[in-house]
Amino acid sequence: MDEYESVSLVKPEVFVFRIPPLGSNKGHKAAEWNLDKPDWTGRLKLVSIGGDKLEIRLEDKTTGALYAKCPIDAYPGGLAIEPVTDSSRYFVIRLKNDSGQSAFVGCGFSDRGDSFDLNVALQDHFKHLSRACSSGGAVEPEKPLPDLAFREGQTISIKIGKMDGAAVKRPKATTGTSTNVVPLLPPPPGPNSSVSNRSRFPPPNAPASSSNSNNLLDF
Repeated sequence: MDEYESVSLVKPEVFVFRIPPLGSNKGHKAAEWNLDKPDWTGRLKLVSIGGDKLEIRLEDKTTGALYAKCPIDAYPGGLAIEPVTDSSRYFVIRLKNDSGQSAFVGCGFSDRGDSFDLNVALQDHFKHLSRACSSGGAVEPEKPLPDLAFREGQTISIKIGKMDGAAVKRPKATTGTSTNVVPLLPPPPGPNSSVSNRSRFPPPNAPASSSNSNNLLDF
């Protein structure tokens, strides 16, 4: 029986690069990847398998054919996926085929928000595993939400109670002074009000000029 699969994240465009061997223990740098000429462009899916396994799948944009996959056993940490040291939009991932052969490649996005979403989805998956292990319970796969959309021709009816027409009773005004009574504010001055009336309610000060925002530098 095949294991249940759940798609946690889909990104319609991801870039893959051949990367040079790591020359030092300081980490990978995306600036060394010839970023203006990616070696492959396609779609990225993050798939949960059986509730506890997780892998990145690189697929063709048009046909959905599998290009390569990256099984992930831990994040952060582990060798399957590692952020680069000079950008938040690029990662180094370890691809594996069914024969067990592996290769390290670089991948990244044009939008920093896409890499942020991937990072959050990875952390959420392993936090869920950690909570399940600490409670001693089995990990249940995340099932898709039921389809609650209306079917063709389906309608609903809503009944609203009728008003009885009874007059609303208002509390009688009290005489005398009381510390609990909130005084009414005077109405705003009309167009024909005198200067003395307008002076009692001066117009608000003009808003201060906004300061120049700093330019955000992107890699």
